[in-house]
Amino acid sequence: MIDLGRLRALHAVAIHGSVGSAADALGYTPSAISQQLAKLERETRTVLVEKRGRGIVLTDAAQQLAATAAQVLELVEAAELTLEEQHGQAIGSLLIAAFPTAARGLLPAVLPRLIDDNPALDVRVSETDPFEAVAAVARGEIHIAVVHDWHNTPLALPDELSRVKLGSDPADVLLPATHRLAGKEFVRADDLVGERWICQPTGSICHDWLIRTMRKAGVEPDVAYSVAEYQTQLAMLARGIGIGLLPRLGRGPLPEGVVAVPLQPAPSRRLYAVWRTATARRPAIAVTLAALKAGWQHRDTA
Repeated sequence: MIDLGRLRALHAVAIHGSVGSAADALGYTPSAISQQLAKLERETRTVLVEKRGRGIVLTDAAQQLAATAAQVLELVEAAELTLEEQHGQAIGSLLIAAFPTAARGLLPAVLPRLIDDNPALDVRVSETDPFEAVAAVARGEIHIAVVHDWHNTPLALPDELSRVKLGSDPADVLLPATHRLAGKEFVRADDLVGERWICQPTGSICHDWLIRTMRKAGVEPDVAYSVAEYQTQLAMLARGIGIGLLPRLGRGPLPEGVVAVPLQPAPSRRLYAVWRTATARRPAIAVTLAALKAGWQHRDTA
């Protein structure tokens, strides 16, 4: 009989395109995935991988087996869901993905009660950006993702996913204390013409939001510093470098030399919990969604 774990490894390589990416998705080392594939080759007496350059490719036989593996894994998941539903309690593993400021500002208020109230539930967390998190939920690698978007930069979801809004998170313009606008009650987009921005890298939701918002106001933003981590942005601002726009969730106290000034109209991002609709009847999903909603009231926000 073919080992289910080895089928899962093959399926992950087929989905992600490489041993390294499959290992990251499943939480194993690349060596462990390679060993699983080698054992599966011996088990099936079939060549499944071929070396190409510095990587590997799946053979036609492997692609066919991976397609079958996807069907088998769906059946196994359906059986697990039925059993858990019959038990009527949250059991098994529950994988949560959250973007960095939600992992810092929301999950610490959620996890203690979720874990204490559900001792048979193995809760695990992965810090993941929204685009990647949605894709991981759709693939079944993550059970619930905490994601965000902005009103003018909506996050598209596949049809098979459901979501619930957790709340809104306002954002402020952050300036060095010596900046010409630091003492104002609020600023508007046209006050920021000619400024050099610190912002998340191109392709991120926050970068897209900034570009669209400023362009709508007739301002072309100059993103001089592409910085993913908010704490790095704050360190640069504290030294008088650039200006930024940071949400309040998980932001923490501002360092000396940095001030927050509201932007008008006031921007805010929307936070959602996302899960696969097919898993909604699983008790673990229900209790986690309830914990996220309750935890929102106790989040760490500026």
